[in-house]
Amino acid sequence: MAVILGVSLILSAALIGFVLYTTRSMDDSLQVTGSAKKTITSDVVKWNSEFSRNVGVDGLKTGYTQMSSDLEKVKSFLKDNGIEEKDITTSPVYLNQQYDYSKGGSSLTGYTLRQNIQIQSTDVQKITDLAKNTQKLIEDGVIFSTQSLEYYYTKLPETRVDLLADAVKDAQNRAGKIAGSSGQNVGSLKSASVGVVQVLPVNSVEISDYGAYDTSSIEKEVMITVRAVFRLK
Repeated sequence: MAVILGVSLILSAALIGFVLYTTRSMDDSLQVTGSAKKTITSDVVKWNSEFSRNVGVDGLKTGYTQMSSDLEKVKSFLKDNGIEEKDITTSPVYLNQQYDYSKGGSSLTGYTLRQNIQIQSTDVQKITDLAKNTQKLIEDGVIFSTQSLEYYYTKLPETRVDLLADAVKDAQNRAGKIAGSSGQNVGSLKSASVGVVQVLPVNSVEISDYGAYDTSSIEKEVMITVRAVFRLK
């Protein structure tokens, strides 16, 4: 019985020692969050547009002929404005049937033909300006409309690496202020985990837990966060 009691006391002492050591180790570190951001300018633009024709039930052949003519006018317009053929992507012609439901039934009344054009270019400002000045196509009888302008930044991986160092420094500065309030100093970095990348319009606060990538703005802000654990001394 005495042996069992002695062993129990030894194990209890060891357990207490382990708990105290673990607690002390946890007290000797500080976890903080740091962030960094940078304003960047998009270096690639995608211009999505379409042109269309509405034709009657018996006008499908004529409609396709008109679409072919419209496509040549669109390509000529783009070429005249310095857009190279390699930057142009053309979709097939899409066909939608139109019905009249006004009399309780449905009867085919005609067709809508549509074709999409996408321009991808590194000349961001030129494409942006051109998308706002397509009046000549309208004057030439093309039913043309811009669907969207999407702006991208190709150097995001490199920017992310640069911001990572700044975010860790920000976390270290925050840790220093917190530790200093209790008379301690910040030591070496123990561990760090990087949060999702946020690419937002300038001055936006609409961040997402899953990350965000704004494509509507030429000027953007790239932001990352880091959760860092520092040793205290």
